[in-house]
Amino acid sequence: MPPRKRKVTYPVAKTSKHPAPADAGPNPSYIRTSTAIDTTAGAGRTGLAIGARVRIIGTGLYSGEAATIVRFAGNVIPSALVKTEAGRTRQVRTIDLEPIAPDA
Repeated sequence: MPPRKRKVTYPVAKTSKHPAPADAGPNPSYIRTSTAIDTTAGAGRTGLAIGARVRIIGTGLYSGEAATIVRFAGNVIPSALVKTEAGRTRQVRTIDLEPIAPDA
């Protein structure tokens, strides 16, 4: 019968001996001003339908352009896939769409 193998012991990692840094966690004095969260976006906008002409409002890509709704995406924040007059597509929150009159 072969001799038993000894149990291997590993030394404690050097990183376990260091205390956590004092500045761990978010910095409460920093206020992010570059983005604003719209809490009403979850409600979406009513009165929109597939094929309707809309204008993209707010900030972001294709802002101010006229577009046509291609399809809706039922997520936590309702959104729609729109196709601009230039032929480009983008997914936009429905709160950022405003209907355009059919004769405009």
